[in-house]
Formats: sequence, structure tokens, C-alpha cells
Amino acid sequence: MSDKKILLRQLPKIDLVVDDLNPEDISGVPPAIYKSAVRKTIESFRRGILAGKISRLPQGKEEWNVIFSAAIDKKNSPNLQRVLNGTGVVIHTNLGRSLLGQDTIQSLQVAGAHYTNLEFDLETGKRGSRYGLVEEIICDLTGAEAALVVNNNAAAVLLALNTLASGKETIVSRGQLVEIGGSFRIPDIMTRSGAILVEVGATNRTHLFDYENGISEETALLLKVHTSNFRVIGFTSEVSAAELVALGKEHDLPVMEDLGSGSLVDLSPWGLPKEPTVQEIVKAGVDVVTFSGDKLLGGPQAGLLVGKRDIINRIKKNPMNRALRIDKFTLASLESVLRNYYDLEKALDQVPTLALLTVSPEIIKKKGQKILRRLGGAGEVKEWIQLLPTVSKVGGGAMPEHGLASWSLVLQPGQDGASELERWLRTLPVPLIGRIEEEKMVLDLRTILDDDLPLLLEILQRYLERKQAT
Repeated sequence: MSDKKILLRQLPKIDLVVDDLNPEDISGVPPAIYKSAVRKTIESFRRGILAGKISRLPQGKEEWNVIFSAAIDKKNSPNLQRVLNGTGVVIHTNLGRSLLGQDTIQSLQVAGAHYTNLEFDLETGKRGSRYGLVEEIICDLTGAEAALVVNNNAAAVLLALNTLASGKETIVSRGQLVEIGGSFRIPDIMTRSGAILVEVGATNRTHLFDYENGISEETALLLKVHTSNFRVIGFTSEVSAAELVALGKEHDLPVMEDLGSGSLVDLSPWGLPKEPTVQEIVKAGVDVVTFSGDKLLGGPQAGLLVGKRDIINRIKKNPMNRALRIDKFTLASLESVLRNYYDLEKALDQVPTLALLTVSPEIIKKKGQKILRRLGGAGEVKEWIQLLPTVSKVGGGAMPEHGLASWSLVLQPGQDGASELERWLRTLPVPLIGRIEEEKMVLDLRTILDDDLPLLLEILQRYLERKQAT
């Protein structure tokens, strides 16, 4: 009999395993969950044996039960869980993007626990529009005539193109045909919208005459796209929004600009690059502007469309709009975030994304010094953990070439190596996600929240204990 067959015969029987599980491991756990965990664990061993990856099985009931207990815990735990962000990337697209402030969390709790006037007009007592709950606020803040919110910026771009240019030509610079996260490509989304792509200019230089030469009787729209996390530097040229608007008026064509991570605040006073704000693009006369709600705006995942009333009204009437509409939670959180922007100082304090982007390196350094003091600050601590300057990133495709001066805790990995330390931190009950640089673990303190500090201290204490034991 082959070794594989011997191992397969030694796999425990599911029914017998379930009967022998430690009662403490399954207390309060639905039978469907622990039976599924056991079944999938055994099946995983079966596949490993057949693939030649497993040559030894756990020995005895106790050894097996340790494995089954871990599988049951994992199966019975939420898949979406809290992590500590030590990467220094403020708008981390893989870690949930923008955080929400406490007032916004309270708005979500109200929306979830109570009935709301989602589509009920309290003045008339008749059916209302969910979009009206935030449209006036968005218009106040951007200067636009009208606004619409859908479930993300990709949806906003798709909906606008489908409404304004389906079956017609849309002119866009070749240098703006980018792909961003999740394989979202401008040419692909244009194809799905029904718009016919006409690319003009060169990758690095596009002039106004390129757009003008591309206009034909089939042209329906002039499109300008923010290049997100892609940059062409050196010998470059692009057409401004104002120039494109003037050309559009000359040929009676609407102009659309996708800002991607659109911002309502000029962040250049805090050392960030000058990027056009939504207000500036609207003021330039662009007919429809699209941007994200969950990036530089600092709100929930959403796609905002602002612009001329007649254009936005056409987009609202598109049947596709219903498939892309937002729910009460997005509306509640978005309204709460937007209201902060009526007062810039309040927004900088209450919108976590803005607060994290504008906090000074000196404050971050003091946070690191406080952590080291709490750990004891002795020589053995300094041997394993150092406070060093580093560079944070904005994230979310915004300002990719620009870094933010910051401070980090740098952990020495020891003989196990940085990859093993990264894995250990990542598999903690509350994972700590950092980055590896020069075979050391870097924990950028810009994105470690004040509420995270007690937990971070516990983790670092465990890390030091592990190192002192080796």
C-alpha cells in the first residue's frame, strides 16, 4: 500500500471528530459552523496528501483538536475585521480607504437603528428623492448647479458616459487612457458605456488642436481624465479644463472631467502638491465633474457627479441610475462628512483623512517617543525598536509621487527574518500591517490612530518578550 493511501486511511472520521470536540471549543458555536470547519479541515489534509505536500498527520486526538479548534475559531469569526495600519498609506485602498469620524459613525447608527425619511418628503407627506438629501449641500460646497451620488466613481463615469455619449464619439487624450486599481481601464469603461473612444495627441503631449482635429459630426463629448497613480514627467503638455470648455462651447459639445480622488480642500499649505479642487473645475465651466467620496473627500465609498443642471438631470433620468444608486448608510455618512466642510477648520479636525494628511511630523515623533517610554525605554528596547524618520503616502491614487515626512517604529526581525515577523504581525487577533524596508519591519506612526495605541503597546510588548526569549 502506498504512503498516500496509508495517510488517507488515517484521516479521522468527521462524525467521530465532532463527537470528541472539546465542549469549550464549541460552546455557543452553531453546529453548522463547527461541523463545516471540521469537514473543510479534513478535506484540506486530504488534498495535501494527494498533492504530495503532506507526509505526516497530527498524532492523537489532542493534536488534532488543536487544529480543529483553530479552524472553528476562524470559521466563527467575522471575515471583515479590524486591523492596525502601520503602512503610512493614509487612504489605503486595501485596508478600507478613508476612515469616518465619530459624528459620522453616530449618523450610521441612527440610520441603521431607526426608520428614516430616505424617500419621504416631510414637507409634502409624499414620496421624495433620496438624492435631495445631499444635493443642496454638495452644490453649496462645490458651486455646481446640480449633483448626483452613485455607489462609486467608476459608476459615476460609466453613467455619465452612457447618458451623454452612448453610440457617439468621445474624445480623450491618449495620455489619459489609464488603468487604476482593480483593472479599471478608461477604454474598457467607455466600451461598456456605449461611448466610442477617439484618442488624440501623444502619450506625453496633447494640445488643444489635437482635440479640435478629432471633432466630427459623431462627436458627443470631450473628456478629461485625472491620471490617478500614473504620471508622465519631463517633456509633457496637456490641455486645461478652461481651454477644453472654450472649445466645447465653440462646437456646442459638453465637457466632462473625471477627477478621480477629487478634493474640496487645497492641501498645498500643508506641504502637499497643488491639485485642482472640485470647486475650481466647476468654476472653469466643465459641464459634469466626477470624483470619489471615499478618497480625498474622506467619506464613504461613493461616486459624485456635479455640474450643469440640464446635464445632471439627464443623467438622473438614465434607467441605469437605479442600478447604481446609494443606500441609506452611504447617504447618512456622506451627509455627515460633507457638513464638516462648511467650516474648514472643523473639516481638518473632524474628517480623519484630512487630519491624518495634515498632522505635523513633530506630533508624530512625539507619539513615537511616548510609545517607547511606555515600553520602558531601556537599552534592550532600543536594541529591538528604533524611532526613525520615514515617508508616508497619501494613497488612493492621489499624488503618487509625493511623500509626507513622518516617523516610524523600526523593528529588528532577528534571526527569523523580516518576512516571518511580517507574517506574525499579520496573523495576530488584531493584525498589524506594516511594510518591510531593508529587511526591517517599518511601522509608520502617521496611520496609527490614538485609539490604536493601547493595542499597539500590547503587540510591541509581546514582540519584545519573543525577542528576549530567543
